[in-house]
Amino acid sequence: MNVLRDHDFRRLFLADTASQVGTQVLVLALPLVAVSALHASEFEVGLLAACQTLAFVLIGLPAGAVVDRMRKRVVMVVADWGRAAALVSVPVAWWLDVLTIPQLYVVALALGVFTVFFDVAYQSYLPHLVGRDKLVAGNSALEVVRTVAQLGGPGAGGYLIQFLTAPFALIATVVGFAWSALCLGTIKKHEARQEPRRGNLGKEIAEGVRFVFGHTLLRRIAACTATGNMFGAMAHPMILLLLARELELAAGTIGLLMAAGGIGGLAGALVNARVARWLGQGPTMWLFALMPAPLSFALPWMEADWRLSLYVLGEFVMGASIVIYNVTQLSFRQAITPEPLLGRMNATMRFVVWGTLPLGGVIGGVLGEVIGIRNTLLVTAFGGCLGFLWLVTSPMRTMRELPVPQTADQ
Repeated sequence: MNVLRDHDFRRLFLADTASQVGTQVLVLALPLVAVSALHASEFEVGLLAACQTLAFVLIGLPAGAVVDRMRKRVVMVVADWGRAAALVSVPVAWWLDVLTIPQLYVVALALGVFTVFFDVAYQSYLPHLVGRDKLVAGNSALEVVRTVAQLGGPGAGGYLIQFLTAPFALIATVVGFAWSALCLGTIKKHEARQEPRRGNLGKEIAEGVRFVFGHTLLRRIAACTATGNMFGAMAHPMILLLLARELELAAGTIGLLMAAGGIGGLAGALVNARVARWLGQGPTMWLFALMPAPLSFALPWMEADWRLSLYVLGEFVMGASIVIYNVTQLSFRQAITPEPLLGRMNATMRFVVWGTLPLGGVIGGVLGEVIGIRNTLLVTAFGGCLGFLWLVTSPMRTMRELPVPQTADQ
């Protein structure tokens, strides 16, 4: 990837690598601290998981307005140091024998808050760093990082926990966040100081919301992604129940089968830029929003035989499609949005598309109880075919080139 030849992008790349690996280690390490060190109950572990994502709902929109008022790199550095400081309190408290579940809740909430600001800031900082003409290449490189972290992060966390115990395994993540902050501090490209704003924060948040929902293309992208996320959230728990309960597969076997999704994601990240150039931005988005849907119809008839190969193929295609779609639509959003609105646009989009995840989980659980696991998966297979309609019925159906930044509805 030619973009990696740029000194400043390499620093962002290294910072994001440390940040993503650290975040993925936390997926396993923080709950295991609660389980192994504090003997937490199922409800307490579930509440801890909720605390880790609650910030995306509570402060997702205000974070965008705040980021637009500040230098993005400063926000990322502060967020990294904030996450490191919050996390280091866990092994210290455990060593002093004063660690409690409420402290873990507070740490999880703090990590979520800092992560919201870091993610919104880095997505808004990339166009400034690489230029709008290199957004696809830049996002593809960062997507490789995220995918590799998802593949190796939890496994690395497992080995660290095995050799260091869960609380002290968190030290490696603390080091990762500190490394990220130091890498960001070595970026040379000057970022203009933001003019102080004294306007009402609520009005600025509303401006970002109006921009997203008032823009035909952004509105369609939000609807497509939110639809896919909702049906995906409905399907995922049912797939786990199907594999573990009805097919009685071992946990290690399930993990091995699901690894195909990560491998597919890595493949998608490596070819995304070439695919987008070949097909064009708009066709790439709607095509890869639709591509995983046909294979999902095999899930309701899955058995512990040769048909598992269809599941592996489906996971691979799903992983590759999600990465290609996400990189393309994120690059599209960044290119179409004026720089002063980037933070609020990214925050609004995240709030909308992630807000459907808990809804999908609840609906999937209710349907699973009422009509059964396999019938619910059939419903989600049909639902998975709907998201692309938001794009294929819009101007993006044939749009090959990224548009210039706009300030009004198209």
